[in-house]
Amino acid sequence: MEYFPILFAITFLPLLGVLIILGISGEKEIVERNARNAALLTTVATFLFSMVLWFSFDKNTAGFQFVEEAEWLGSGIKYKMGVDGISVLFVLLTTFIMPICILCGWNTIKTRVKEYMIAFLLLECFMIGVFCSLDLVLFYVFFEAGLIPMFLIIGVWGGNNRVYAAYKLFLYTLLGSVLMLVAMLYMYGQAGTTDIPTLMQYSFEPHAQTWLFLAFFASFAVKMPMWPVHTWLPDAHVQAPTAGSVILAGILLKMGGYGFLRFSLPMFPVASEELAWLIYSLSCIAIIYTSLVALRQTDMKKLIAYSSVAHMGFVTLGIFAFNVQGIEGAIIVMLAHGFVASALFLCVGVIYDRLHTRDIDRYGGLVNIMPRYAFVFMFFTMASVGLPGTGNFVGEILVLVGIFKVSSWVAFFALFGVILSAAYMLYLYRRVVFGELIKEDLKNMLDIDRREIFIFAPLVILTLWMGIYPATFMDFMHVSVDNLVVQHEASMATYHATIETVAGN
Repeated sequence: MEYFPILFAITFLPLLGVLIILGISGEKEIVERNARNAALLTTVATFLFSMVLWFSFDKNTAGFQFVEEAEWLGSGIKYKMGVDGISVLFVLLTTFIMPICILCGWNTIKTRVKEYMIAFLLLECFMIGVFCSLDLVLFYVFFEAGLIPMFLIIGVWGGNNRVYAAYKLFLYTLLGSVLMLVAMLYMYGQAGTTDIPTLMQYSFEPHAQTWLFLAFFASFAVKMPMWPVHTWLPDAHVQAPTAGSVILAGILLKMGGYGFLRFSLPMFPVASEELAWLIYSLSCIAIIYTSLVALRQTDMKKLIAYSSVAHMGFVTLGIFAFNVQGIEGAIIVMLAHGFVASALFLCVGVIYDRLHTRDIDRYGGLVNIMPRYAFVFMFFTMASVGLPGTGNFVGEILVLVGIFKVSSWVAFFALFGVILSAAYMLYLYRRVVFGELIKEDLKNMLDIDRREIFIFAPLVILTLWMGIYPATFMDFMHVSVDNLVVQHEASMATYHATIETVAGN
């Protein structure tokens, strides 16, 4: 595999699927069927290609692997791709979730099926590119390009208020990204390169780091999203089709956390340490405030969307704990949230397809007619709460251990958020599933079929696998995370030594 450009194949194979779908013609029903089949086969093939990374990855190496490099725009700006122990897991998460997205819209998307499948394949290409890019300009291109298909997915196939939600998503994300672009131009001017591994070793002036950190923070905070720039997320989730919500919660939100790990901590260590109080404050507010807001929701999708903001609060706390437990916990929370939140939106999609409403008060007593659905929904509700034996439990425990080393008060507020998460998720489950089956229109609802079981099964297995034997995933990240922490501590030691020397003179 040494000479085979595996990352190029994984990243751009979805574009081959796009070309195939563009070439499909004939009667409407035949075109739609072939477009669905082509999209599914392409995403499955991409996932199988990505398994090469799983089996060939050297877990004892902290550096980037499978590196591919070629001249692109000149002036030191290259096409450069590679993965380390952190990014490889997000690539695998992306390729795993995509076939599920295609399957969950198999029977529900009736209009512009060909364009719908093309949008998802383009989005997959751009998301994988974000996690593999080792050049600032290349990263920015993929990071911004992903906005276009997501804008179309919400704006064309979304709900009644879809245009407003799509524009809100686009404008929020674009505004933050413009500041990041300005910071990237400054970094190129200072360091003379856009090579990410080189920039990770470059020492920017402490005063410059603060502004650079804030510029990148503006982009990544919106993408996660963090409070108070989270308001686009509930609107986007409510209006997006089920597959759009799955991809949004499962992968797109993880780009913010990945950005903090790839850029903020290694490139701006001094600013990260000095502004950690800001991250802690915003994260604690997000965890508690959005949990309280979730308790008052009547729309199932909106409740789960607010829960995502609270979970991302745990991620930012773990990352800026600056220790191995916190960072590994944050990565585990992101991966587990990718499985669990995706499954929860799929659960909402199942009953929405049958009754065409997400209003919590319209349901009740579903356990009497949909026992299989009730079990699956219960499993992912418990997983979201952080029940022992599920991935979220492992991630949240590690984050709490990591942040407790920094501040017991921050850990206390985070722990209080765990209690609130149990309150709103159990509230949702009780109202929808338990109680008497009174409403007549519910009595004709069918339990989940074989296609839906096939979609849920791998998510159940991976959620349990991550909770029972997390070492499978943590072995990939451990060396890279340990190297990140060591480099951060070395940078801070150098900075403090410089300060003491200047003060002594």
